[in-house]
Amino acid sequence: MVKLNELHDNPGATKPRKRVGRGPGSGMGKMGGRGIKGQKSRSGVAIGGYEGGQMPLYQRLPKRGFNKPNRKKFAVVNLGLIQKFIDEKKLDGKEVTEDSLVASGLIRRKLDGIRVLAKGEITAKVSIAVHGASKGAIEAVEKAGGKVTLTAPAPKAPAAE
Repeated sequence: MVKLNELHDNPGATKPRKRVGRGPGSGMGKMGGRGIKGQKSRSGVAIGGYEGGQMPLYQRLPKRGFNKPNRKKFAVVNLGLIQKFIDEKKLDGKEVTEDSLVASGLIRRKLDGIRVLAKGEITAKVSIAVHGASKGAIEAVEKAGGKVTLTAPAPKAPAAE
């Protein structure tokens, strides 16, 4: 049986902390393992991508693609989730709007509009009014006897100058 006073780590499992700059007897005195002079021997050095004046690698590699600065970001919701929320009585079974989707907690915020995708199945005969929908989603809703209405997003207020 193991006794508490006989418990110990495996040999070499723990190492003592290195105490830098505590005299010549410590083996890490005087310069504290930093060598003599130079940028790295001094405090406050941040030379992460610096290559001694040579053009750094991240600048030599080609840049690809383009990020559109005014691109639209849509909140995405799947048909299966809409059906699930209708079954749980969190959404009205007749009419689903962008505001009702936010109020039910199905999506957090509208962003630049809400887009419905066809993942999952919908059985409820429901009218959905959103900014965008995939072809598959529109077909699935119409097959269930419902209707998808695409609305234009509300214009953003111009920035006050």
